[in-house]
Formats: sequence, structure tokens, C-alpha cells
Amino acid sequence: MVTPSLRARVRAGMIEEIKAVARRHLATDGADLSLRAVARDLGMVSSAIYRYFPSRDDLLTALILEAYDALGDAVETADADADVDDLRGRWFAACRAARTWALAHPAEYALLYGSPVPGYAAPDDTVAPAQRPPMTLLGILRDGVTSGRLATPDEVLPEPLRGDVAELVDQTAVALPPALMARGMAGWTQLFGLISFELFGRINRALPHRDEYFDHQIGLMADLLGLPGPRLRC
Repeated sequence: MVTPSLRARVRAGMIEEIKAVARRHLATDGADLSLRAVARDLGMVSSAIYRYFPSRDDLLTALILEAYDALGDAVETADADADVDDLRGRWFAACRAARTWALAHPAEYALLYGSPVPGYAAPDDTVAPAQRPPMTLLGILRDGVTSGRLATPDEVLPEPLRGDVAELVDQTAVALPPALMARGMAGWTQLFGLISFELFGRINRALPHRDEYFDHQIGLMADLLGLPGPRLRC
């Protein structure tokens, strides 16, 4: 194992310090970061920060990648810690982990799922990290189909949705029947819609018992997906 040089360790430490200050700015100022403001907080001249991040977009990308990986770690770990044969329990564990991470890191979540940052276009290397949570959810469905414990929905998708979903099946390489893939996508969008509405204050007054509401909603999605276990009574 090669030990990094002192210069490399100092540089890595400075990069982490820059990102830590930038995260504080996310919490107070939103995602439209100013490298000048970050440099000022670090006691650096603004030109010095460009040695570490050539542009604001490079710093934003570093923060986005870090946040996606942290969220992905949380969701994947929750799924892995659950009983592999308890499909419904895995679904609840993964969904709850996504919500718990978001509530603990609201600024980072807003960077990922809030309003687009003016003038910023995410590079291709953010795509794979962004797919980790939905791929975990689809993996639960795949395991259900493979084991024979999850039935295929008896429905035919309308065109052109049928073609779109078939393309998604090919792109993700998750061998799911198209109708189940469509429901899985509904579960994914429902999950992050629930989290976003809660985090951005859309339901705070209407639904004060948000833990119970969240569990009820992801339970409804588990029912829609056909995940085995006690179904909700409505």
C-alpha cells in the first residue's frame, strides 16, 4: 500500500474543508454557491480556491456525488440488513432509510431533488450514483419475481408507455415484467414525492403525524406492488 505524500494529504484535507464550508452555505444560501463566499469563510483569496475546484460547477458536482453516495449507502445498507426473504420488510426498510437520511441532511437532499441550480448541468458521472436508491427498490422486486413470491400484475400498458418501460427494463438490466417495472417506478416517484413534500413543508400543517403518514403511504405502494405481507385496510 502506497502512503500518500504530505502534499497529497494536505490537498485532500483542504478539499474536505472546502466541501464542509460549501455544505454550510447550502444550508443557509441554497444551491447557487459562490466560490468567493466559500473562499472568504476559509480565509483564502478567491483565486486560491480554483486550485482545488476550477469552477463552481466542479464544487457542486463534488457535493452532489458525495450526497448521492451517502443516500445510496443508507438505502442499500438498510435493505441488506433486512431479512432477504421479507420483501415487504425490505421495502419499508429502504424507504424509511431514504427518508431518515433526507431529514438529517435537508440541504444535501434539496441539492439533489430540489429546484435545478441556475446554469448548472450535471455531468454523466452523477447518473450511476443517482440510480442507487431506485435500483435498490427494483432489486427487491426482482428478488420477488425470481423467487416466485411476487406475481406479475395482470395488465397491459398503453402505448407509448409500453415502449418507454421496455427501454427502462433494458437500460437497468433488471429483468422485470413491464407492468411490474411501471409499478416500481410509481413506487420510486411516490417515495421521493413523499419525502420532498415533507421536507419542503408542503404537508406540515395538514398532516402533523408524519411518521404514521409516511408508513401508511409506503404501505399502500407495497400493496400496489403486490409485496407479500399484511396488507393495509382502507
